[in-house]
Amino acid sequence: MFTLIRTLTYASLFVALLLVFVPARLLEWSGVVRPHDTGAAQVVGLTIAVLGGALAAWCVLTFALVGRGTPAPFDPPRRLVVSGPYRRLRNPMYVGAVLALAGAALFYESAVLFGYAAVFFLVAHLFVTLYEEPALKRTFGPEYDAYRARAGRWLPRRRNP
Repeated sequence: MFTLIRTLTYASLFVALLLVFVPARLLEWSGVVRPHDTGAAQVVGLTIAVLGGALAAWCVLTFALVGRGTPAPFDPPRRLVVSGPYRRLRNPMYVGAVLALAGAALFYESAVLFGYAAVFFLVAHLFVTLYEEPALKRTFGPEYDAYRARAGRWLPRRRNP
């Protein structure tokens, strides 16, 4: 239960800062306001944002319940998480966050927010390749190597026939 509380606390802070506060400031700074009419861009954008947010939330719960840890680098899962959204994709939490940001950018029709989503993805990629993957290899060794062989970093791998 304590793991779940820690996970929800860290995830809430991450979401509040990087997925709500910063994008809201960028929209405000660039003068973008909520569209008055709901068109195709708003419907598609909202759908993508909700699906991305749901994927990220599923990842957070999987970290807590399966991995017995949190998404925070200073309190990582105790077990290698390879089920749920992690079954075929190694970084679905970041993918969900980028989808949520890209969906919001589409909803608001904001190039600034699309740029922020791209920068977020670049920073996530650098974090994953320079810190997270080496740390997982040190911690989980051959188990992580086998997982890497079957699950893609950003896109699911095709299954062998």
